[in-house]
Amino acid sequence: MDESLDPELFKALADPTRAALVACIAKCGRGCSVGEVAECCAVDLSVVSRHLALLARAGVLESEREGRTVRYRVRYREVTTALRALADAFDQCCPDGGCGGASC
Repeated sequence: MDESLDPELFKALADPTRAALVACIAKCGRGCSVGEVAECCAVDLSVVSRHLALLARAGVLESEREGRTVRYRVRYREVTTALRALADAFDQCCPDGGCGGASC
């Protein structure tokens, strides 16, 4: 259980603005520039840039530079793997859905 709880991942996704940015990029279905993401979410460009960098450091996004433009993509496989591992850890800890006070 302990290794499945990645504080950086949850910290990155817990902020409502960052969650909206990830959703915006995911809906786009391709790599998006900082400017495109800022337009999508009506957030100031510098704020978007800082949030995207934090999401990339947490492993939620990957970035690719094309000349002067940086495009961000959701790291679907890595994020879903991390979330599935956590769900599996909970299932192993409490397979019937109720631990009844058992510690994991």
